[in-house]
Amino acid sequence: MDIVDPATRSRMMSGIRSKNTKPEIRIRSLLHRRGFRFKIHVSDLPGKPDIVLPKHHAVIFINGCFWHGHNCHLFKMPLTRCEFWQKKIDKNRINDNRSIAALRSDNWRVATVWECALKGSSRHDESTVVDSLSQWLLGNKSSLEISANAKGNG
Repeated sequence: MDIVDPATRSRMMSGIRSKNTKPEIRIRSLLHRRGFRFKIHVSDLPGKPDIVLPKHHAVIFINGCFWHGHNCHLFKMPLTRCEFWQKKIDKNRINDNRSIAALRSDNWRVATVWECALKGSSRHDESTVVDSLSQWLLGNKSSLEISANAKGNG
């Protein structure tokens, strides 16, 4: 059972942003300070990546753990409307995979920074996150994933 009435829940959910979130703005600020220049939310690329660095032929997605169903301490399936939420999160995962595959087929390098890497008890220091992103951008690896659980290259 939800702890708030449907109208309150609807108002709360409608206030959640899909772009220009706090984690996105923080990562953009840190990258900009390091001298990286980028575009944001480029609509003609699959998945509208949060950050696009054309010079490095790289994109960065900054994913909310709840909305993308990340297996971490920040994700918990809601107890109400379970079927609705499962379908929504599954669809988001499918769209994520499709977008990443399309970007990779066009030779874009793809990084994903999960919200849990920046928030919560298991978060990384911001400088560690931006160091990893900077090294990846200046290197030649095709992918990077940063989460509270792990920090890995592919």
